[in-house]
Amino acid sequence: MSYHEINFIEMRVIGCLIEKAITTPEYYPLSLNSLQTACNQKSNREPVMNLSEHEVQDAVDSLVERGLITEVAGGHSRVSKYQHRFCNTEFSDLKLNAAQTAVICLLFLRGPQTPGELRSRSGRLHDFESREEVEAALEALKNMVGGPYVEVLPKQAGKREARFQECFCMDSERVVAVSSKEDSYPLSNASLESRVNELESQVLSLMARIQALENASGL
Repeated sequence: MSYHEINFIEMRVIGCLIEKAITTPEYYPLSLNSLQTACNQKSNREPVMNLSEHEVQDAVDSLVERGLITEVAGGHSRVSKYQHRFCNTEFSDLKLNAAQTAVICLLFLRGPQTPGELRSRSGRLHDFESREEVEAALEALKNMVGGPYVEVLPKQAGKREARFQECFCMDSERVVAVSSKEDSYPLSNASLESRVNELESQVLSLMARIQALENASGL
């Protein structure tokens, strides 16, 4: 695993830490409880998740081990708090400007987006003056030494703008699509296994009903 290669939950954790460091520095670093709340918040997150404390702690432990986040003293409190070292610190070789950091943070928290969506959703992360400024940040991230850190996705049918996706998350589960939705949502192995088991159960139930009908009709 390379230094910046992360899975989907780790991406959400880092995205939250970057976001809170910029938007609410007075409450940063974050305790595990605050980080879990940030990961599961319903606004500015796609998809909305319901991570357990154990899942967040596992991601935190993995990221701490690899130096992508660090545990800091909680001051007068004994509660551990965490801050990211993913980019723009003396411990990271990934140096991004404010616009590029905002783009990466948004892609980590909300998945693939168009330049227009990134601009409209940047909020307190960065004040993009134009869509061209967003496009310039994306182009820089795509061509940066050590990258690409973003990639353009094929245009969706009926859409005018192409979406961009970060290139840090190597968790293939995140691109499994739910057929009833227009967009793609991540499904864990456990979720997929549960769906398969449910479908198998339904098939067996239908087969039993068909057999019962055939027996009743004398076929």
